Amino acid sequence: MPHVPASTALARFRVLDLSRVRAGPTCVRQLADFGADVIKIETPPSIESETMGGPRHGPDFQNLHRNKRSITLNLKDKEGVTIFMKLVKTADVVVENYRPDVKDRLGIGYESLKKINPRIILASISGFGQDGPYRDRPGFDQIAQGMGGFMSITGLPGQGPVRAGTAIADISAGLFAALGILTALLEREKSGEGQWVQSSLLMSQIALLDFQAARYLMTGVPPGQAGNDHPTSMPTSAYKTKDGYMNIAATGEAMWRRVCEGLGRKDLLEREDFKGEQNRSKNRVALNSEIEKALAARTTAEWIGVMTAAEVPCGPIYSIDQMFDDPQVRHLGAAVSTKSAKLGEIRIVNQAVKLSRTPARIATAPPELGEHTAEVLAELGYGEAAVETLRRKQVV
Repeated sequence: MPHVPASTALARFRVLDLSRVRAGPTCVRQLADFGADVIKIETPPSIESETMGGPRHGPDFQNLHRNKRSITLNLKDKEGVTIFMKLVKTADVVVENYRPDVKDRLGIGYESLKKINPRIILASISGFGQDGPYRDRPGFDQIAQGMGGFMSITGLPGQGPVRAGTAIADISAGLFAALGILTALLEREKSGEGQWVQSSLLMSQIALLDFQAARYLMTGVPPGQAGNDHPTSMPTSAYKTKDGYMNIAATGEAMWRRVCEGLGRKDLLEREDFKGEQNRSKNRVALNSEIEKALAARTTAEWIGVMTAAEVPCGPIYSIDQMFDDPQVRHLGAAVSTKSAKLGEIRIVNQAVKLSRTPARIATAPPELGEHTAEVLAELGYGEAAVETLRRKQVV
């Protein structure tokens, strides 16, 4: 079937998706969810049997590749490259996350694409950038987390380096690439020309350090691990209650007073070691101990009610199943159902960004391998006999 736009927002754009694993597909998912005609270009099964990024019908693939069409194309074959270049003439964006040298060896680098279509935008996502001394190193999320400094500030003090519980370097590199693509598309409306958008796991991970990196650059003092405590604003931490854990986030004297009043511990306001944010940060171990003594008397739900009434930011610390069962999460529609031809009805993670007039939706489940090959080639003028010939030659 022809392209079914998930939204009208980006329906006028065509995206050729050469990406694999997580960073690239995260980028392209943003465009697909808002209606872009995404053609996922995959290696013919006769040439490659493994799906890069996990089993095709596993959770990762299903979550990353909705709202796309799939074709198979052998880019190591000259005829395959010729077909790809015909697609480039019709496209607005190409997304790839090969190692930097691969696209040039295949003959599909930016300069080559630009000759075919001066309006094309190439988005390249790599581990360490398109140039520099680490250019040719393979990229991997946890490597970027470590080299980007993130693991040095994650975890409990003295624990040693700790990775984040999700692939934050991959995900952020994909999101930054999507932002770059949208910026380039807006700029193209004025100039009429495409350009090369680049993001990397390493640079994206450094960007996620945000205030931690900024403080180091301004002060010269590297931050360390603070565990669940906020680096400077206390009491902001994870606290044990009668039946579980909760977060409390309090900054400033007025909010500190409301915390103490809510806890029934006004005596803490008189302690010299807790007067002022600097003292509370310095004496955080003793402060957290006093807060947990008070919290032990009630359940998390009871304390959420108390602190919310006192206008103190707080929240439960959920397991993932509890999170999806939360009434606000259900209201936001964080999980959405779609129907897969192979799996039946499945639930995947919904698009996080909401637009009031042209919202994203899950229009189609992730495609089967090469499901739309004949359809897309027909759009380029290939008849049934020509497509069958290409299949026999393992071009598609």
